[in-house]
Formats: sequence, structure tokens, C-alpha cells
Amino acid sequence: MRICVVGAGAIGSLFAGHLGRTSEVWILTRREEQARELEAEGLRVSGKSEFITPVRATADSASLPVFDLAIVCTKATDLDEAMSHLAGLSPEAVIMTTQNGLGAEEIVRRHGSWPVISAVTFMSGTRHSDSHVEYELDAPTWLGPGEQGPSRDTAFAVAELLVDSGLHAQAMDDVRPAQWSKLIFNATVNSISALTELPHDHHFREQDELWSLGNLVLRLVDEGKRVAKGAGIELYEDPWEMNLHAVGRGETSDGAYRHNPSMLDDVLTRRPTEIDFITGQLVQAGIRYGVEVPLHLALYQLVKAKESAWAPGTEWS
Repeated sequence: MRICVVGAGAIGSLFAGHLGRTSEVWILTRREEQARELEAEGLRVSGKSEFITPVRATADSASLPVFDLAIVCTKATDLDEAMSHLAGLSPEAVIMTTQNGLGAEEIVRRHGSWPVISAVTFMSGTRHSDSHVEYELDAPTWLGPGEQGPSRDTAFAVAELLVDSGLHAQAMDDVRPAQWSKLIFNATVNSISALTELPHDHHFREQDELWSLGNLVLRLVDEGKRVAKGAGIELYEDPWEMNLHAVGRGETSDGAYRHNPSMLDDVLTRRPTEIDFITGQLVQAGIRYGVEVPLHLALYQLVKAKESAWAPGTEWS
């Protein structure tokens, strides 16, 4: 199987590095200098896995060979641009989206009629250079066929491919319960982190004092659950338990937790956040299903206001 990984940030590099051990992997990068470094050095993965795997890389989509599977690992804000580079390529391929929030499949459909696998990933890492990523949190990727295919068998085969490469993955007949679990988790954790500039650490679980941040986290999660119920979604996992698990699993021996949610990285580097695809989607769903969401609406408005402090731009890697 020939796989194209679109975007070589932390998540894209983790997929490409692991899959490159069992399949032919091409990486479509934004920058030519990154493509050259990957071609020359290979892709180094450290942390939970330790290896260097050879990959092919290019910044020119026209030079890609025909591929069987494309895993699109850009931010949701950059998905439309990234898919424009794949338009007209490999019409028989399967596209796998990995973006936070909701709406990725609809964006893919603007550029082609590929069958789409919708995926939700909780693994995380830090990119130390254009050719080195540290694998920090070896959490699973949940995936399932989109509204217009591919077949169930294809989705389950892709999950098996990920597992064979050394990653954790689980295929589902209907991935929406998992998507909504992460949507509520992200709408809560990412938005708070973007506003407070706190990493996702012990503050997000503490409830001992009136001002303890965990109290707000729990109320936001409960509000999100009410929206999911209004949408007829039975959550795959409890977002509050996901919050506790992520904080605990990420702690080091000295009790520190140094993982930044993606929207915090965006705020610190003055990039547009994924707020419209995450909290914005949850707020819109609340309006659509007649569920009041005052807390999430307040976070959405505050993050949008914070974004207005710097000039918008787009950048995918």
C-alpha cells in the first residue's frame, strides 16, 4: 500500500514515521526545505517509540505518485487549502481525516468524491525539528467510515494497518459517539487553555476550592453532554473521565505535565485557532437542538475576541 500523509506536524509525523515501517509513505509538506530534510535524513521518532524510518517527501502535490490512502493531518483551519492540493489526484484513493471538531468530511467533499474515513486521535507529540518528532502520549485513534463510505471492511483494514505499524487504533461502525466525546473534551480543555494559557495540567481536575478550575471544567462537560443528548448521540467515553485520564497519563515523575493543547500553541504563536470547528460547532449544535449553552458560548466569544488581537493568517505544516 502507498500512503500519502498530508502535513508533517507532530501528528502527521507520528503517522508517517510508524506507517513508513510497514508501507511506502509519501509526505506532502508545505515547505520545500522540510521535504528535502525528510528525504535526506528520514523521519526520527523518539519517546514512546524509538526509530528512524525512510520516507519520501515533496512540497509539490503534482509530483506525488498514485496513492491508495491519504491521511490528512493539517489543522482544521488549513484543511480546505490542503485538500485543494489533492484535487484531481488518485480518485480511487481513500481519504482519512484526523481534524479536531466537526465538519472535515464536508470540506473534503468540496475537492473530490473520494470515500472518507473519519478519525479521531488522542495521541500527541512534539516536533523537535523538520525530521524529528517525540511520541509523548500513545493514546488510540478511533476511526470509521464516513457518510458516503468507504466500506466497513476498508475502515477496519486501515485500523489494522495502524496497529501493525505500532500505533493504537480502533475501528467502529459509527465513529460519531467518539467524535462527540472528543468534541466536548476539546471544546472544554482547548478553549480554557487558550484563554488562561495554562497547559492541560492538574488545574483541570482540581475541585477543592470555589475557584478551582476543575469545577468549571466539569460544568462545561455537563453542558456539552446535554447537547450530545439533544443530538441523539450516546457518547463513547465520558469527557470528564477523558480529562482526568489525559492529565494523569501525561504526568512525569516530578508531577509536571508539559503538553500544550493545540489552541494554546496557536495563541502563543498568534495563529488562528480551531475554535470555530470545536467550540463553535458545539455552540451551533446547541442552538440547532434547542439546548442552552451559556458557558461554551462565553468561551467561544472570548477566544474569538482574543484572536482579533492579532492579524489572521493561514499556515499548514
